[in-house]
Formats: sequence, C-alpha cells, structure tokens
Amino acid sequence: YPLNKDKKGGGSEKDGSISNMYCSMCYENGQFLTPPDIDTAAKMQQYCMREMKKDGMNVFFAWLATRSIPSLERWKK
Repeated sequence: YPLNKDKKGGGSEKDGSISNMYCSMCYENGQFLTPPDIDTAAKMQQYCMREMKKDGMNVFFAWLATRSIPSLERWKK
C-alpha cells in the first residue's frame, strides 16, 4: 500500500510516531501486522492485492501499487 495513498499517513512506530517506511496496513506499534505465513515479497504482493481489492481498489491499480514491494527494506534480506 503506497504511503502516499495510506489513509493514516503510514504505519506507527513503538513510540507512536508515523513510520516513513511502512504503511498502516502492514505495520503498527513497531511490528508487522501480516500473518506469519506472509514471509516472501511475492506472498506480500498477493496479500496486499487481496486487501486493496476488499477496500474497493481496481485490480490493475492494486497491481501497480504492489509492484515495488520486493524493493522494500523488509524484503531485501
């Protein structure tokens, strides 16, 4: 979920500040919210696309929004 489209402006860190790296769909209070089985960038892309479609986002735009997931710091390891 691109940060510029995040309704909350981003996820939250442990101290309550807004994360500038992760969105509110996947990060809150300094922890990732995704289920433990979402352990690869490809799985995260599919998960995010499903969630965005539930929010009413068009499939094509959901795909566009998730293209950069593999480049996020979380998945570079």
